[in-house]
Amino acid sequence: MGGGGHRVGGGPHPVVALHGWFGSGASWAPLWPHLDGGAFSYVFPDYRGYGERRSEPGDYTLAEAAADVLALADSLGWERFSMVGHSMGGSVMQRVLADAPERVRGLVGISPVPAGGVPFDAETRALFDGAADDPAKRRAIIDMTTGNRLTGVWLDAMVAHSVSASDRDAFAAYLKAWADTDFHGEIEGSPVPVRLIVGGHDPALGAPAMAGTFQQWYPDSEIEVLGDAGHYAVDETPVAVATLIERHLAGVA
Repeated sequence: MGGGGHRVGGGPHPVVALHGWFGSGASWAPLWPHLDGGAFSYVFPDYRGYGERRSEPGDYTLAEAAADVLALADSLGWERFSMVGHSMGGSVMQRVLADAPERVRGLVGISPVPAGGVPFDAETRALFDGAADDPAKRRAIIDMTTGNRLTGVWLDAMVAHSVSASDRDAFAAYLKAWADTDFHGEIEGSPVPVRLIVGGHDPALGAPAMAGTFQQWYPDSEIEVLGDAGHYAVDETPVAVATLIERHLAGVA
């Protein structure tokens, strides 16, 4: 998976962290100082069309992204591993589970996209469809999904990273990959332990969305709500996110 991405730690529990639509592997940087490298080995790869792989061609599908995760795990000698997925990365991690359930130890979703996709009303879908070509639409989406409450300096930086760290056509294609999908029948009833970390200010992928999707499909699933976060909890409350990730994964077999 394009050089394997940034790595943190050398502990016995391997973890692949999968970024969101607006991010890249580097978007996890706020977490890195707070992770327990003695207990875990983390890798933070980019999808095709993002970050260090921005110029790498692909179909930009969930199936392709999941196959790349499994190839990365193979290259690292990781037979079984856990995954953390933010937003779109939550959909990718479930595609990996569907394709190779025997290899997945545990899942942590941070405002994760469900395996059933995301239904939009027409106005919101038009906003998302336009984001590939209009940075102002990207900014509006980030602002909306964090409760219209955060500094414009941060919003501008998020948009700048999104534009510079993703290929335009890949970015556009991945929207269809995560939003217009439904493979929940392939993961429904999975015994894998799932923990869902959501922000209290996330209007779309907060606790109600998790209760109606993930909690219906995964018998071993729990929701943690971060009251001071929206959709981008890794930026908004990194210490709390790192703590919850490792609290969950420490108990996974």
